[in-house]
Amino acid sequence: MKDVLIIGGGFAGVWSAAGAVRAAREAGGAGDEIRVTLVSGGDDLVIRPRLYEDAPEGMRVALDRVLGPIGVRRVTATVTGIDTEAHTVRAVGRAGEELDLAYDKLVLATGSQLVRPGFPGARDIFDVDTLPAAAALDSHLRRLPERTPSQGRYTAVVVGAGFTGVEIATALGERLRAIADGQGAAEDVRVVLVDRAEVVGPELGPGPRPAIEEAIDELKIERRLGLTVASATRQDVTLSDGEVIPAATVVWTAGMAASPLTAQIPGERDRLGRLSVDAHLQVIGVPDVYAAGDTALAPAEDGHSTVQSCQHALPMGKFAGHNVTADLLGNALLPFTPDPYTTCLDLGSAGAVFTEGWDRRIALTGPEAKTLKRNINALWIYPPTDDPEQILAQAGRFSNG
Repeated sequence: MKDVLIIGGGFAGVWSAAGAVRAAREAGGAGDEIRVTLVSGGDDLVIRPRLYEDAPEGMRVALDRVLGPIGVRRVTATVTGIDTEAHTVRAVGRAGEELDLAYDKLVLATGSQLVRPGFPGARDIFDVDTLPAAAALDSHLRRLPERTPSQGRYTAVVVGAGFTGVEIATALGERLRAIADGQGAAEDVRVVLVDRAEVVGPELGPGPRPAIEEAIDELKIERRLGLTVASATRQDVTLSDGEVIPAATVVWTAGMAASPLTAQIPGERDRLGRLSVDAHLQVIGVPDVYAAGDTALAPAEDGHSTVQSCQHALPMGKFAGHNVTADLLGNALLPFTPDPYTTCLDLGSAGAVFTEGWDRRIALTGPEAKTLKRNINALWIYPPTDDPEQILAQAGRFSNG
């Protein structure tokens, strides 16, 4: 048997597994000797782009409902080391047992993680980077009425005015008002958005900024731009200019980096830790190792490179899965060709903004964009479950359309 080993149970990992199986089945008898294994520390595909929403604990799909029907072996373990010379992966299972997993072809698809701050009190703040973290924030918000009434009980400070920061900030006001309203305290709700940049959405560019700023004004979200957090407690936040904001809730969204496992691969990495890959998603200079999703820096259209987003993770997984199997069988590899770049940013009760192109030209705003965002989040990014034919058919749709 030839072993395809995929590390990571997110979008890129799941679709790498499905893509590898599909390519093996399309090869007929030649693919019968391909064994696909996925290693993940959890049992679920977490719908990470939805973790800023209310009730995040339901934002997941059981991996076995996607992988089981198509014959992918799943190993529940945390990977601790990768030896690209020996073609082995070391991992620790759920019961603490040590595992050594061999591979002929490897796909690293372990995603990205939030860069944690180091200021005093940082351990007491929240984030929406993982399902447990988002669930902890949700639980905290629902318990706010139990706290002793104070000036900042229904105040939330969101640090980072990028994509995630804007989405959680524009959602929090509505979530907090629904909770505070039962106490007759809806008027006490306050949301403050903090960023070291002088503008909101600095990495999004000027294209969608007018729509974002209009939404922030409509939702009465306060801005503190050109500032950072100096310290935080469970009652307040001190900013770098000395302002103290009474707040029971602080959410950190500033900064992402690729999974630390990229450091186990002797390839070139960018400032985010992403591995440089070629047009076929093979790690440059490292035989038999591919990367997909947030761990990979891949060429995209018009001379641009991929970004850490669900939009690129899904097709990258499909291409990487196809290519590892094709590589093993001596078949033609497919160059990664993503759809034209778009973004769709949720703006809470103020709607959404949808942009096209790398210069992010506004194409839709308001209710139309909101409907599109809901379809993306609640329908289009979910994989089929339980039906092997649907799963494998979707694995062959390399376009997001």
